[in-house]
Amino acid sequence: MPVLTHQSIQSFLDYLKYEKRYSVHTLTSYQTDLIDFIDFLETQFGSVSLKDITHSYVRSWLAYKKDKGLSSKSINRKISSLKSFFKYHLRTGAIEATPMAQVISPKISKRLPVFVQETDTRKMVQALNQSTDDWKSLNTKMLISIFYATGMRLSELINLKEKQVDFSKSQIKVLGKGNKERIIPIVKEIGEMIKNYQQLKKKDFEKTDDTLLVTEKGKKMYPKYAYLLVNQVLGQASTLDKKSPHVLRHTFATHLMNNGADLNAVKELLGHSSLASTQIYTHNTIEKLKDVYKKAHPKA
Repeated sequence: MPVLTHQSIQSFLDYLKYEKRYSVHTLTSYQTDLIDFIDFLETQFGSVSLKDITHSYVRSWLAYKKDKGLSSKSINRKISSLKSFFKYHLRTGAIEATPMAQVISPKISKRLPVFVQETDTRKMVQALNQSTDDWKSLNTKMLISIFYATGMRLSELINLKEKQVDFSKSQIKVLGKGNKERIIPIVKEIGEMIKNYQQLKKKDFEKTDDTLLVTEKGKKMYPKYAYLLVNQVLGQASTLDKKSPHVLRHTFATHLMNNGADLNAVKELLGHSSLASTQIYTHNTIEKLKDVYKKAHPKA
């Protein structure tokens, strides 16, 4: 790729890493999108400097990705990456105008979040409380219980440190996207569960780091391990097509909204930067109200 463009990508990534403090996962996503874009430009148009990139080049790349079957959601993510990239270089003075001003994002049909029904959730929790005390069962119980009780993201939970749990105040300090902190209250039952888990860790393993959740070998829990345990439980407890940890985050938020929680409060608990991200859960609430209306109203 052209040296200038390579340097411009690296300086942008350094800005995201050191000033915006973005996660490794987010940095990788930006890097992948930008390198893919530059590779396309070099293949189709030859060496192009940063200042020479126009909206036509961007549209050509997006049309190419669409022809390859990329979804509107994925294309919007790539547009977002380019917008941030050119905005950064506009600020530094490397370019005088951004080519993204004339690029329109495709519309995405809104899909309602997938969640577990309250009756199925109760059955799931009861089944976990009756499980054996081997480490795999303990971890399954911890994952499902904390995910549903707090609405944490997978990355937030597996990176949760013991010191982030405040038993005296019954709350957990969560480090979310962009290293933003938020406080999530926990019920006494969850607090006791975490305390017991910590005691078993000290008893069964000679040395562990300060990460709360560990595997049966006493090592820090990793994403695939957690995903597979949650997937197995959700497969047994529901008929949902999606069975990821994020389904439990959706379940947490939807159940709060269905039981009258304030939208802004749910936003804070989830760690959303925008209220628009939280508003998707109001649709589930409206669907529930429609169902109640149809079943209860004489004229429905």
